[in-house]
Amino acid sequence: MNWQKRLWRPEPSFRLMAKLLQVNWLYVLLICALAGVGYLALYSAGGGSAKPFAGPQAVRFGFGLLMMVLVALLSPRVLRWLSVPIYLLSITLLGLVLRMGHVGKGAERWISLGGMQFQPSEFAKIALVLALASWFYRIDPVRMGNPLRLIPPALMVLLPVALVLKEPNLGTGVIIGVIGATMFFSAGMRLWQILILVAPIPFLGKFVYAHLHDYQKARIDTFLHPEHDPLGAGYNIIQSKIALGSGGMWGEGYLRGTQGQLNFLPEKQTDFIFTMIGEEWGYAGAVSVIALLGILVLGGMLISLRSRNQFGRLLALGISVDFFMYCAVNLSMVMGVIPVGGVPLPLVSYGGSAMLTMMFGFGLLLSTWVHRNEKDRPTSDVAE
Repeated sequence: MNWQKRLWRPEPSFRLMAKLLQVNWLYVLLICALAGVGYLALYSAGGGSAKPFAGPQAVRFGFGLLMMVLVALLSPRVLRWLSVPIYLLSITLLGLVLRMGHVGKGAERWISLGGMQFQPSEFAKIALVLALASWFYRIDPVRMGNPLRLIPPALMVLLPVALVLKEPNLGTGVIIGVIGATMFFSAGMRLWQILILVAPIPFLGKFVYAHLHDYQKARIDTFLHPEHDPLGAGYNIIQSKIALGSGGMWGEGYLRGTQGQLNFLPEKQTDFIFTMIGEEWGYAGAVSVIALLGILVLGGMLISLRSRNQFGRLLALGISVDFFMYCAVNLSMVMGVIPVGGVPLPLVSYGGSAMLTMMFGFGLLLSTWVHRNEKDRPTSDVAE
């Protein structure tokens, strides 16, 4: 009888506790460990003080940790329902940046919300992952061969890319494009379709370079020939390489890095925070941090593989690729492998936008793990 089913139905508090127990707390511990590395590095960047970097960053992480756990408890159905409003909100915020954003270092990327500066392009990456995962969940992979099915999600990718490039923010725009392409391929896009899309890219290099802003061209020229202007455009990357090299195998010692503590190293709390780690903790410390980052990326990929539904697989994959791109671009940048692009090292570099949006993304990743055993419904029932 119905009254008997209601009588034996678990109370909401018991269901909540069951979900909390399902959270991958080992992964949460790894996230806390990475944030701990960031706190130590920012404490050093502040000259051996929690102010002005480490203290505020710890407060943000505490708030982000609570948000991450709460998001992890949300069901896939709720997340799919929220995907469209969240995506539209991100597009609205990107549009507001172009009208009322704050200019910094040649780009207009921030807006003020409640007295705090926020970078919508960081949030746009997570919003796009959520929206694409929801869209492809509703499409039978067999129908992915129809190019018309790919037009709406392609526009969903191109719109934020165009708005971010308009700021201009080339690095983030490229990352958004890579995330979108990865999710297209994982959703079942045919190889011939991918080849058609990427075929023009090698021929667009000269055209794109001609339309770059002066400071973006300077970054590329500096990357190719940093020694031509060692006290100007090439100063940052030269100092970064000196600091990394001076660390040796075991480092100069915590709070004893010469380049960082004597302020030769620019942007040591944001873009070049990994350089400080390499200088003070040496090759061993730097490799340990890279290993921790790699474990988090691989853990996200494994969560994606363990999910038994398309939405969860794509959502976890998109978040993992976003985190990987953050790490790959920042580490390559400070080592001089690619031009400097202003991409932070997640949970380590100082900054609120990247920290909170990445914690929101980790919450989505953990939600996939909590609900990993939910199966896809038949294709005919997928449209909600």
